[in-house]
Amino acid sequence: MDSRNINSAAKKPDRKTQEKNRRINMKRLFSKLFALIPPHHFSKAMLAQQDQVDQVISYIEELKERVEVLKRRKDGTTSCIIKTPMVEVRELDSTLEVILVSGLQKNFTLQEVIIIIEEEGAQVVSANYSTIDDMMFYTIRAQVKITRLGVDASRVNLRLQKLVS
Repeated sequence: MDSRNINSAAKKPDRKTQEKNRRINMKRLFSKLFALIPPHHFSKAMLAQQDQVDQVISYIEELKERVEVLKRRKDGTTSCIIKTPMVEVRELDSTLEVILVSGLQKNFTLQEVIIIIEEEGAQVVSANYSTIDDMMFYTIRAQVKITRLGVDASRVNLRLQKLVS
C-alpha cells in the first residue's frame, strides 16, 4: 500500500463511526423538531420516536387546516360586518383554546371572557387579539388547573355564548 491510500483510509471514518455519527445527527434533528411543538400537543406517555413523529405530523396538519380556515374566514368576512359574535371552544388534552370573533362594537370585555374560563377550572396561559377592518379576533389559550377533573368545554362555550350575545 502506498502512502496515499494509507492517508485516505486514515481520514475516512469506518462504517461503525459513520453510523454512530448519523444516529447522533438524527437524534439532534429530532430533538430540534420536537422542541418546535408546544408541549400540550404531546401525550404524557413515553412514546417511541415514530409515534412522536406521527404526533408532529398531526400537529402540522392541524396547523395547515387552521390556516386554511382562517384564510377562508378572512376572505369571506372582511367585506361584511359580523352582527353576532362567533365563539369557538376547542379542547385539546389538558388545553383549552377559545376563539372569539366580533365586530368593534362588542358588548363584552376580554377580562369577562377570562373570568369565565378561569371559573370553569382553567388557567389562562395566553390571550391575543387582532383587528382586521371592522372585526376583532381573540385567541385565548388556557391550561386545565386540575387535569383529572378537566374542563367542560361545552359549558365554557355556553357561558361565552350568553356573554357575547
